[in-house]
Amino acid sequence: MHNLLAIETSGEACSAALCSDGDCMELLESEPRRHSELILPMIDRLLAEAGIKRSALDAVAFGRGPGSFTGVRIATAVAQGIGYGLDKPVVPVSTLQALAQGAFRQAGARAVLAALDARMDELYWGAFTLQDGLMQPDGEELVVAPSEVPKPDSQNWTAAGSGWYAWEEILRQRLGGNIGAILPDSACHARDVATVAAGMLAESSDYPVFEAMPVYLRNRVTHRKS
Repeated sequence: MHNLLAIETSGEACSAALCSDGDCMELLESEPRRHSELILPMIDRLLAEAGIKRSALDAVAFGRGPGSFTGVRIATAVAQGIGYGLDKPVVPVSTLQALAQGAFRQAGARAVLAALDARMDELYWGAFTLQDGLMQPDGEELVVAPSEVPKPDSQNWTAAGSGWYAWEEILRQRLGGNIGAILPDSACHARDVATVAAGMLAESSDYPVFEAMPVYLRNRVTHRKS
C-alpha cells in the first residue's frame, strides 16, 4: 500500500494522516465543533505538502466509531466521497481499536482497555491485545455502564481514553488489580487509524465504498423524557 489517507473526527480532536511508503504525516486540531470545516482543508494540505495528487491515493481509511454521532458521520461521508470519486477501497476502522493502537505507539502498551465517554452514564468499551504489532480485539465492543464493564482474565492492562477520565473511580473499583497504567488523556488519532487500516489491507483489499458504514453501538443520543 503506497499512499493511504486516514480521517478521524469521532472525538474532540479532528485529524488527518497521509502514509506514503511507510512514512506518515498527520495534522490534528482540537476544535470539537469545527470538524466539518477543518477536515477537507487538512487533507488538501497533507497532499500538497507530500506532493501527491488525490488520484494517486490507493485507499482511504476512517474512524467508523463509536464516538460522537456527528463526528462519525462526518468522517464516513468524507471517506465515502473520496472513495467514490477515485474508485478506491474505503476501510472502516474501529475508533476503540485505533485508540488502543495509539496506546501502543505512545506508551508501548500491549494489552489495552479502551474506554470512551458515551454520555448518559455509559462508556464505549473494548479490550485489545497486541499481535504482530497491531492491536486486535479481545471480545466485542460494547456500550455499557462503568460499573458493569467486563473484567479481564489477566492483570496489567493499560487503560486508555476519555472514559477513564470521566469514570476512573468507578472503573478502579470494578477492575481493581487488573489495571496498570492509565492514559486518560489519550485520544484517537488518524495516524493510528492508518496503521490499523494498513494491517487490514494487507489481509484483503476488498473494502468497497458501499460497505463503509458508521458504527454507533447505540441508536439514542439523549435521555428519553419521562
